[in-house]
Order: sequence, then structure tokens, then C-alpha cells
Amino acid sequence: MRKFGWPLGISAFLLFVCLSCTEKIEPGTTPANEGAAVAARVMEARSTVEPLLYEAVGTVKAQLSATVSSKLMGVIQAFHVKEGDLVKAGDLLVQLDERQVDAQLKQTQAALAEARQAESGAVSARDAAEADAQRALLSYRRNRTLLEGEAITRETFETVETQHKQAQAALSQARAMVAAAQFRVRQAQAAVKAAMVASKDARLVAPFDGRVTAKLADVGALAAPGTPLLTLEREGGYRIDLVVPEAYIHAIRKGQSVDVRIPARDGQPIAGTIDVIVPSADQGSRTFLVQVRVAEAESLHSGMFARVPLAIGEQQAMRIPESAVIRQGQLTGVFIVDAQDIARFRLIRTGRPYGDLVEVISGIKDGTRLVVSPPVQLTNGSAVEPEK
Repeated sequence: MRKFGWPLGISAFLLFVCLSCTEKIEPGTTPANEGAAVAARVMEARSTVEPLLYEAVGTVKAQLSATVSSKLMGVIQAFHVKEGDLVKAGDLLVQLDERQVDAQLKQTQAALAEARQAESGAVSARDAAEADAQRALLSYRRNRTLLEGEAITRETFETVETQHKQAQAALSQARAMVAAAQFRVRQAQAAVKAAMVASKDARLVAPFDGRVTAKLADVGALAAPGTPLLTLEREGGYRIDLVVPEAYIHAIRKGQSVDVRIPARDGQPIAGTIDVIVPSADQGSRTFLVQVRVAEAESLHSGMFARVPLAIGEQQAMRIPESAVIRQGQLTGVFIVDAQDIARFRLIRTGRPYGDLVEVISGIKDGTRLVVSPPVQLTNGSAVEPEK
């Protein structure tokens, strides 16, 4: 064991000395492959000033939607629609128990009849009081003339005068009774109208043409005023409600055109326009609500998830054709062409796709020549014959 230790130590020392004395080792290169040059289309990569995008997320919502609710207390007797049904304005949606409102209507109608009867009695009493007052007035005038001619005594005239005043007071009271009776009639008429409206409210109808999207109660349940029963949406018009951080709201303007992408429908862009920017931010999340109007409604449904890239500035970016990118497992790269027209495989880091282009974050710089749509026979070190 010992005799092998000394020569081995000397060998290691000599190797260390030799490596220390040599110059810096440069990275190796793959030698060019011998053979015919491969014809390929070559482009020069150039960075350009591109918009800086923030991808906002949002939810698809109908432009017009309504929650159909009960206006009165009553048991739900029947639903005449279900989720997904198309309805027209005025179609019957829900029927509530009408017995209570019918009883209330009959009660108010009876009260109206009683008030009208009382009004008739008050009018008759007023007419009688007017006749008495007229007779008392004539007697008063006649006796006043007799008193002036000293045909009657002062005491007799005062008795007639008192009767005249009493008749006038009775007439005033009768007229007040008529006015009160007429007021009660108007009150009863208003109660009848309210009861008739309540009777109609037992039948819930569609406020507009649309589609039933949700059923929120069941037959037999007690519906109180304000209880939501159905959700109705008008078809053909949708919007995207976005949540935008306060740091980016300054770059967004009303009327700005945007591309809406719905992942559920393969992410194909839909043209949209920023329609509403709510001026106040949510205090909890420090975000603003932005509504995007979209004209296309095919295959859209409320509640769908949406992504909307918003331009919030500009940046220097490099984009190359997607066809130039080669993906091998976890590696992503391109074939660059050096000054000797030799193909070299270069690893790159890509970013967001933009249609047929893809953003390059690192790996190549301005002026680098790339092979677009590399032929299958092109390999690392192959000679390239650039196509014109």
C-alpha cells in the first residue's frame, strides 16, 4: 500500500501544477458538420417598443338581469318556468296563494260600499239642513221687516233670529259631515286599488324578454316581501366585470378597445370596449371595477371566467415567430446562424405568446440571425444556406 501512495501523490501534484500554469480554458464549440448546406429561411431578431400589458381577470355578466321577488306575503303555489326557459315580457312565472289578497280585496270593497252609503246619508242630511236654513232665513227676513214696522215685539224677533242662526250652524255641520264622508269614500277607493294591485302581485310575470338562469325557492315555501324567487337575464348582451388594481387604473380610459379571452372557449379573442369605470375603489382590496362591453354573445354565459390584457405602459421587447422555437422536453431554444453560416442551437427563455409570435425574455440579442421553421435535417453544426 505504501509503495503505491508516493507515485500517486507525485502524479496528482504534477497535474495540479500543469493546470495552474495553463491559460484560461475557453468553452468548446461544436465543429461544423461536413456535408451539403441545408437551405433554410433566416431572419434577424430585433427588439421593438411594445405595450406593457397587465392581464386583468373578470367574470362574464349579462347587460340586463333582474331578480324576480315577491311583493307580498304568500305561499308559493306554482312555478310556471324552470332554469333555462326562454320567456317573453308578461309571461306568468310564479303563482302565489291568492286567498288572502282576495279576502283583503273583498273587505276593502265592502268598506267602500259602506263609505258610499254613509256619504249618501250625509248628503241627504245636508240637503235637509239647507232647506231648514232657507226657511229660517226667509222667516228671519220677514220678521225683521215686521220688527221695523213695530208689528211684532223684540222678544218674538229674537226667537226667530236664534232659529235662523241654529239653522245656519246645522247646515255648516251637515256640509262638514258630507266632506268627511267623501274623504272616507276616497280612502276606501284607494284601499280597493291597493288590494287590486296586491291581487295582481300574486301573479309574478316576466319584466322583459329573457332566459331564466336560476330558481331560488320551491313550491310550498312562504314568500315574504323582497324574497328572491327567480333570476332572469336578457340574452344577446353581455359584459365583463374586471377587477383592476389602483396602480393601473390611471392607464385605462373609457372607450378603449380591448381583447377579451374566455379560457372555456379556447381563449379565442373577442373584441370588447371599456364601457364603465367605477370612480370609487374598494376599500378592502384597493381595486376598481371596470366593465367591458362585448358585442359577441355566442357561447357566452354568465359566470364564465375571462382574461383581458390591459395596456398600462410601454416596454422594450423582442418577439420572434413561434415557428422558430424548438421545444425538447424541458428545454426551449432556437437555431441561430453565426457569421460562417453555421447553425448553433441556443437555449432561450420565452414569455407570453402574441398570436403567431412569442416574447423572448433572454437568450438572444438584437441582430441575432435565427432559423425560421427549421428543416428536419438541420442539426447543431449544420451549414446553412439562407433562402432569399
